[in-house]
Amino acid sequence: MNTMKRLFFSCLAVAVAMFCQAQLAVNTPPKPESQQHVLKLTAPALDTVRVAFVGLGMRGPGAVERWSQIEGTDIVALCDIEESRVDSTQKILERHGRHQAAAYFGDVEAYKEMCKRDDIDIVYICTDWVHHVPIALFAMEHGKHVAIEVPAATTMEDIWALVNASERTRKHCMMLENCVYDFFEMACLQMAQRGLFGEVLHVEGSYLHNLEDFWTQYWNNWRLDFNRNNRGDVYPTHGFGPDCQLLNIHRGDRLDYLVAVDTKAANGPHQVYKQTGKVDLDFANGDQTSTLIRTEAGKTILLQHDVMTPRPYSRMYQVVGTDGYASKYPRKELLFRPEKIKGDLMPDEPSEEVAEGAEVAEVAEGKEATAEGQPEQPKPDIEKLNVHECLSDSLRDVILQKYTPQWVKDIEEKAKAVGGHGGMDYLMDYRLVYCLRHGLPLDMDVYDMAEWCCVGPLSRISIERGSQPVLIPDFTRGAWHEVIGFKYEF
Repeated sequence: MNTMKRLFFSCLAVAVAMFCQAQLAVNTPPKPESQQHVLKLTAPALDTVRVAFVGLGMRGPGAVERWSQIEGTDIVALCDIEESRVDSTQKILERHGRHQAAAYFGDVEAYKEMCKRDDIDIVYICTDWVHHVPIALFAMEHGKHVAIEVPAATTMEDIWALVNASERTRKHCMMLENCVYDFFEMACLQMAQRGLFGEVLHVEGSYLHNLEDFWTQYWNNWRLDFNRNNRGDVYPTHGFGPDCQLLNIHRGDRLDYLVAVDTKAANGPHQVYKQTGKVDLDFANGDQTSTLIRTEAGKTILLQHDVMTPRPYSRMYQVVGTDGYASKYPRKELLFRPEKIKGDLMPDEPSEEVAEGAEVAEVAEGKEATAEGQPEQPKPDIEKLNVHECLSDSLRDVILQKYTPQWVKDIEEKAKAVGGHGGMDYLMDYRLVYCLRHGLPLDMDVYDMAEWCCVGPLSRISIERGSQPVLIPDFTRGAWHEVIGFKYEF
């Protein structure tokens, strides 16, 4: 080996060593010998899913409203600190012809007596963030499955506590991430699974939602206080969840490391002053936080968090593949190599009934075809497709409809009628109940919860160490490649 080659490889070795040294590892607790992973966890099928709700402030009553309209459910108990909230939620049950639920209130630990009942299958937790984990742990230790609002946990210690409790008790621990059930994201997931994007290389997600009109609606001002005391992407899961499902995280790939950076806190202190009249010089959370993540398979994820500045709501959903692209904000866009989708855009051959004059939908323009003797049905203009311009709205909608999962199509009308963020909340609850009633694995397991929540504490560590790369633990502790690919179970 000549001198130049030796010098090159010496420098490369030094660079690799410096990079590896620069990556910060956080603690991964060892798995107890008797404890097994809960990938594809199932539980005995339930004819009726008996549920108890904890936290009846901003999110809880809506969940009760939805569950009241899902077949095969029994709302057994309601719990909140404030009795008035329990009473008002009972009226939802009455309006839907449901029996009154057992009431628990008056104390932050009122849930404990409720969880000791033997007629509850799952505890649905909608409290402020800091009470999620104590309730979930107590419920699982008392034989209940748990479903927890986002983010389920905000510290690494709490995340690992939930993972270990689910593995030890063999109880489902699902985070209620509704955005994985939004219609555009589910269609894109199916497109990715069928290869329309080619190999997906990069995805994006965010929570950009100015909360200045809502801070005072949170019980005891808990949410602004959390931002005041915590730095980093404290609310990553709405944008991150759909990204991780699409990339098959812990289903053939795993998160490797992240790097985070934030702006200064400008509007946060102003919000504190508006509410208290006090000048706050220690507000922790920057107005915007950006986090870049790399996976074991060489994919990248960009996340952003901003609840402070005036800007349009966005979850910044983007998919970048070798053969296609999708984005949802500020408008829905799809782009593919033409050969990937020409077959999807061609109208089906008309049946004999159609030839005799039956009505058919025109593929590209959404117009009705006419009966015999009228002008022929126009064909979609697919000759101008290219890799530089997005599909027209009409062609985009054809693709989205084609790749919407059939189970979603079957209940879409009811989901949108019942509501909850346009219907995705109903789809989330429907799928949870469906899986429990059929003894199936849930769409989201405790490892999804851990991965999607860990961005909060790990981004803070990265920022506070000058944007140092931070290794992301393998929450499956070695089992991340045992299941290949995400799918809905039926």
